[in-house]
Amino acid sequence: MTKIALVDDEESILTSVSLSLESEGFSVDTFLNGEEALIALESDNYDLGLFDIKMPKMDGNELLAKIRASKKDRLKELPIIFLTSKDHEQDEIIGLRMGASDYIKKPFSQKLLNERVRTVLRIHSNRAGNNSETQIKKNLIKGDLILDDDKQLCFWKNQEIELTVAEFNLIKSLAKYPGVVKDRNQLMDAMYGDTIYVDDRTIDSHIKRLRKKFKSFDGSFDQIRTRYGSGYSWRD
Repeated sequence: MTKIALVDDEESILTSVSLSLESEGFSVDTFLNGEEALIALESDNYDLGLFDIKMPKMDGNELLAKIRASKKDRLKELPIIFLTSKDHEQDEIIGLRMGASDYIKKPFSQKLLNERVRTVLRIHSNRAGNNSETQIKKNLIKGDLILDDDKQLCFWKNQEIELTVAEFNLIKSLAKYPGVVKDRNQLMDAMYGDTIYVDDRTIDSHIKRLRKKFKSFDGSFDQIRTRYGSGYSWRD
């Protein structure tokens, strides 16, 4: 059974999230702070960590830094999803660069979290597998863009761009059919599935942040085009 370490200083979050994940067949251990979680993570085997960022004693970023610095290989590779009420882009970038797999802002849909957990576990399993010529052929290549769908890795001009699961799905939806205009509903379905509703403005926010991420590596990046009144498209 897949074992998850859930770390949050809100008992209501621990209760609701653990019950939902357990109903999906996962085993969940809960911790109220990073210090308690670190002891358990060092002594037991977990398949994934769900860390709140803002916690007493030891916050999520510090906890992630400590497990990545561990001498135990399993902790260096443990997939982590951050749960946070923060809404600062820099916090997300820091977490991803430290080795977090994804980043979900509170309040969140439990269906969305469950789906992200399954996706991150699948990606981690694929990345742990051997690279093969067959896998390489499955990559989506559009000019300077390379998307490894199995491992959910994104490269632009041979530089890896750190993306969340939702951002990767958004880029893939646009780049797969260059020039085709995708409206916000289509992009929301690609990012979250048709069973989860998010506000239209969420798509605009993701597009803005994606552009900034690509431009941080390439100031001339202009592949994501805005089609006013219609949606967005990818320019090949």
